[in-house]
Amino acid sequence: MRELIQKYFVAVSLILLLAHARALAGNQLYEPMSDSVRAALHKAVSDQSVPFLAFSTPSEARAWLDAMSHKLARRIPDRTLREEFLVTVHYEAKRAGLDPQLVLGLIQVESAFRKYAVSTAGARGLMQVMPFWINVIGNADSNLFHLRTNLRFGCVILRHYIDIEKGDLYRALGRYNGSLGRPEYPNMVLGAWKQWEFNPAASGVVKTGNER
Repeated sequence: MRELIQKYFVAVSLILLLAHARALAGNQLYEPMSDSVRAALHKAVSDQSVPFLAFSTPSEARAWLDAMSHKLARRIPDRTLREEFLVTVHYEAKRAGLDPQLVLGLIQVESAFRKYAVSTAGARGLMQVMPFWINVIGNADSNLFHLRTNLRFGCVILRHYIDIEKGDLYRALGRYNGSLGRPEYPNMVLGAWKQWEFNPAASGVVKTGNER
């Protein structure tokens, strides 16, 4: 009898945890925008150049990749997939003018790095992008479960919200989650961001001035 009671409470706890996680998943709200803004956002998601790590030297790039890969190993065991993911995150974040570690923190909160996550509101993928964005800035071929497409949309959308909020990241994160004015989500993302901090000096990166 005791075992049944324990199993019951464990099951209830898991349900509550899952409900809390879903409540924090992405739920961007559709807001009317001008044709010029829509066109700019559409252009921002259209480039198809090959992702790469934008660092001053190869040693810096390798140090960042190794540091982030070590932190992510438990969530994405396959090293090849893990490094492909990290290179794409870094490229898409930098392209949108975002800190890659911030994007990693947001993904951690939004989907726990689950590529095919779907929220109760219908948000999809790693960065929990709402499907209405396909009609707003994408096209018929936009697949929000595709790694690069999801990261591209998510980064462009977050950049859009930061611009709307004139650089106020706290409010921009609230918009991204559809919970503007509430502190829970921004605080969680900012907390997760700290977990992904990268210190080149601590990683043993030494700039020689000779690397190209």
